[in-house]
Amino acid sequence: MNLRTYLFGAAICGLTVLPLPSTTPLAFAQEANVAQTKPYLHSLFTDNGVLQRDKSIPVWGWTTPGKKVTVQIGPKSVSASADKDGRWMAKIGPYPAGGPHTLTVTGADPAGPIVRQNILFGDVWICSGQSNMEMGIEMVNDAQQEIAAANYPNIRLYTVPKGTSLSPRDDVGKEWLVCNPTNIKSGAWGGFSATAYFFGRKLNQELKVPIGLIHTSWGGTNAESWVSASALGTIPDFKTELGRVKSAEENQSTPYDQQLETWLAKQNFVGVADGSRANLDDSKWSNIRTPGGWDNSGVAGLRDFDGIAWYRRTIDIPAALAGKDLTFRASVIDDNDVTFWNGVQIGATNGWGDQRSYKIPGAQVKAGRNSIAIKVTDNSGEGGIGGNANDFRLESATGETVPLAGTWKIQTSLTNAQLALAPLKYDPNYPHVSTVLYNAMIAPLEPYGVKGAIWYQGESNASRPEQYTRLLPVLVKDWRARFGAPLPFYIVQLAGFMAPDESPKSDDWPKLRDAQAKTAATVPNTGLVVTYDIGDERDIHPKNKQDVGLRLALATLAKDYGMKVEYSGPTVKSMKADGNRLVLNLDHVGGGLSFKGDVSRLYAVASDDLNWFWATPEIQGNQVVLYSPFVTKPVHVRYAWSNLPQGALYNGANLPAPPFSK
Repeated sequence: MNLRTYLFGAAICGLTVLPLPSTTPLAFAQEANVAQTKPYLHSLFTDNGVLQRDKSIPVWGWTTPGKKVTVQIGPKSVSASADKDGRWMAKIGPYPAGGPHTLTVTGADPAGPIVRQNILFGDVWICSGQSNMEMGIEMVNDAQQEIAAANYPNIRLYTVPKGTSLSPRDDVGKEWLVCNPTNIKSGAWGGFSATAYFFGRKLNQELKVPIGLIHTSWGGTNAESWVSASALGTIPDFKTELGRVKSAEENQSTPYDQQLETWLAKQNFVGVADGSRANLDDSKWSNIRTPGGWDNSGVAGLRDFDGIAWYRRTIDIPAALAGKDLTFRASVIDDNDVTFWNGVQIGATNGWGDQRSYKIPGAQVKAGRNSIAIKVTDNSGEGGIGGNANDFRLESATGETVPLAGTWKIQTSLTNAQLALAPLKYDPNYPHVSTVLYNAMIAPLEPYGVKGAIWYQGESNASRPEQYTRLLPVLVKDWRARFGAPLPFYIVQLAGFMAPDESPKSDDWPKLRDAQAKTAATVPNTGLVVTYDIGDERDIHPKNKQDVGLRLALATLAKDYGMKVEYSGPTVKSMKADGNRLVLNLDHVGGGLSFKGDVSRLYAVASDDLNWFWATPEIQGNQVVLYSPFVTKPVHVRYAWSNLPQGALYNGANLPAPPFSK
């Protein structure tokens, strides 16, 4: 085994190692044996990396406890000793922007110096969030042209692998890549984050310094998954779930079924905890026509039920199919399922919109009676097995089918309220649990020297906008504690999505945007990037990521680098009533104001009764004057307060006004 690989150390095992002359082969072998399972040098420090300029930066890794390690970059060097756990950290610098440099670490690896080449000093940005940050460059407008032009040797890319953990990890095991057309396409979902790339490209073009982009995101995830346990614990809403996460960590060696059985016994639970067993007696279960939703099924207790329900059916398999591989197919299961054949799990999917296709090995397929059990978990709204009846079937490799549509047995199990209290079943591939993404995808980066962070997330928290006003500031504060204040933090507001409003409403989507805006307005060194004008009614992932990256860059160029560029759309400086009209005095109007799109449903006004009506806007210099024939004494105003505004007010820099409700 190569000595640079991860080795268990005698110190960890509690062994005592007697000192020997360092020149003997035995001493070399013994030193290798006291190395640890962690890398001698953290994986953030690879060839082609970017280190933060103009500040003292930490460089760290692991070796034998007590051992002296020296870090050298150019003529500067600094030494540190490993602590009792073998972790060492040396701070070196500051260095101005530029390079390339060579990073050399001696003393950590008994095999010899660790050398990293082509290191640059510049500005490093963490780029995080959910799917709109994850969305790769191959998925955006003009993708091929953008990829072909992505030759920026002074932009470096680092993608943190997706992962979850019940406790903070130390390392991520990836490497820096030089930005070029080949490397920009590497990544699970269409290549490197398009938003991060377009942001970094603009910074590199304007600042003429190297830019390092650390992309760490996961589509569909909640903000609370990206916050540490200590920080999230300051919000009472998450106390119960944090307790479940802690218990899951402490009980990892206990089979989950045993944990659940113990918990259910304490709850005096009456129902079906496990409906998967092949020989289970389901004769007293209810009948349900399938496919079909729960709410209108006529089955007692299913209307408005949110939680787990078990489906079961006995299927007669003809002798001709016995011993042959089959595929279970279903088009819609709302929301999540775990499916069993003769008591053995054959597949599981989280997400109501995903097609199910699970292989049933021929060894499990017998002639005559076979059982199928489906554990369906509905998070909210309608639940059940839906879709077209013809899509719900078993299928052989040669095209024979066995229809599954018809009458099934069903029995409810735990409700969502009960599930929230039950032991947490940790799934490494399930990121929708508080703290698990912080532990696996943020903690391993600490305390790498960075300039700031950009954050594109909120869709998965949209149903809880009030909570988000408290959660997002905690996340910002948490990351600043980890990476060092002030850590400029830029928030991308939710893009337009879903059908436009026919009448003034106040849905969760604009409320979540407002929560994002409140964080930017109240937390120092934060900024807001408005994107409702580049949304898509039918696609939650708008393809115009160029403007998202550009607007992020403009904000930081103005606020962090002192460049005289416009970074905000028009904002309301003051407002006053003028008879039956409302007059808005605006700031950030450089180059003049203009409307684009349908403005007839852009503004709404109300009197003290808070009955809202659309208002007609008129630009008068640096003002917008609003009028509605239905509101004689306007007091309140909303702008772009809908899921998908059909128009926008712009300034001369082509930046849209941020949504508001006053």
